[in-house]
Amino acid sequence: MNRRAARRLTAIALTGITVGALAACAPAENGTGGSGSGDEVTLTWWHNGTGEPLLGFWEDVAEEFEDANPGVNVEVTAYQNEELQRTLIPNQLRTGSGLDLYQQWGAGELAAQVEAGFVKDISADVAEQVDALGGVVAPWQYDGATYGLPFNFGISGFWYNTELFEQAGIEGTPETLDDLYEAIEALKAANITPIAVGAGDGWPAAHYWYHFALKSCSPEVLQQAQVDYVFDDACFLEAGELLEEFIGSDPFNEGFLATSAQQGAGSSAGQLATGAAAMELMGHWNPGVMGGILQEESGDENATPPEFLGWFNFPAIDGAQGDPTAALGGGDGFSCSAWSPPECTDLLNYITSVEVQTRFGEIGAGIPVMPGSEVGIADVNLQQVLAGLQSSSYVQLWLDTAYGPTVGGAMNEGIVSLFGGQGSPDSIVDNMRNAAATL
Repeated sequence: MNRRAARRLTAIALTGITVGALAACAPAENGTGGSGSGDEVTLTWWHNGTGEPLLGFWEDVAEEFEDANPGVNVEVTAYQNEELQRTLIPNQLRTGSGLDLYQQWGAGELAAQVEAGFVKDISADVAEQVDALGGVVAPWQYDGATYGLPFNFGISGFWYNTELFEQAGIEGTPETLDDLYEAIEALKAANITPIAVGAGDGWPAAHYWYHFALKSCSPEVLQQAQVDYVFDDACFLEAGELLEEFIGSDPFNEGFLATSAQQGAGSSAGQLATGAAAMELMGHWNPGVMGGILQEESGDENATPPEFLGWFNFPAIDGAQGDPTAALGGGDGFSCSAWSPPECTDLLNYITSVEVQTRFGEIGAGIPVMPGSEVGIADVNLQQVLAGLQSSSYVQLWLDTAYGPTVGGAMNEGIVSLFGGQGSPDSIVDNMRNAAATL
């Protein structure tokens, strides 16, 4: 028995799911799937779960779907997030073939793909799932139609080492930006690197500007900017000024401009996981990433996220327009390409089923979205994020996703330039305005 099959059988044994039960819940029973056509069907599925436990989990799901749908072969491949989002998916979609089910972040990015004719309208085939998911599915809809489904949704914040905080004499967690500065200075005084950031990958650096904008701009300003792409409110410039001041306080790890976010012990996630840094601003998936890194470093497949982890939302800014309880977040989902066979939608429905979503919560890789599956969230880290999500009065979608690839890409370039000392707060806003003018 190979390792992939062994994982699948273990998952089935733990959840009490049998192959017969999988066949009963698989949408392919309606006659549109491989089992009804009599022809061999191959589905190409790309995702960003390169580390355990998510890598093995998606392999299990693919095998389960194959077992329940004879004649369907699922070729599932994991790629690094940055490579997948920036180059692999866009380039492959332009060819009009070779990709069926793929990672989808939604909102403006999805809209651009829909307008280019790359994405299948799956509204009729996922109506039941959409009804169950409710408002969380909105980023995967465009102009009244559904073009994808989420499987994971959460918010970002600071993951921190509770032991290092105690060592530095920090009590509680920062609630304001001034509190965060005080924590940074206390950590420095204790010879502890305050924050690790994987600026080499670009987007982790960009998320600092996003959070400063979130806490500087009112929710109404942020919402309107997603509609008209006008960035004249002073809060957008203020976000850059706050970030420039923050970078100037020297809070980050040595060599942060070349540091990756999620690859190995030297990455920002790895530095937090191994105790080399006290904090990292990152999404809800971070504990799973850290657990995977520790497994790789130790060779122990049973290694788990560190027990010292704590979490807190990005602090409020005194006197700013932003909602102090607002959070920045988003989700992960999948879309079917415009040329994909019907079995692609069948697989997507299975991925978002309560059975699979509950197991997704159990492995600790993220926060499942299907109602009824939240019972699977056993990881205390994800429970912290879920509590933060529930206490947030406003959740802003990742800004690069919300603004789409043209404006979002220009925004990110400006932010990364500021991190590298080559840009300015004004140039970030100018980049966004100039990009918006081309739409």
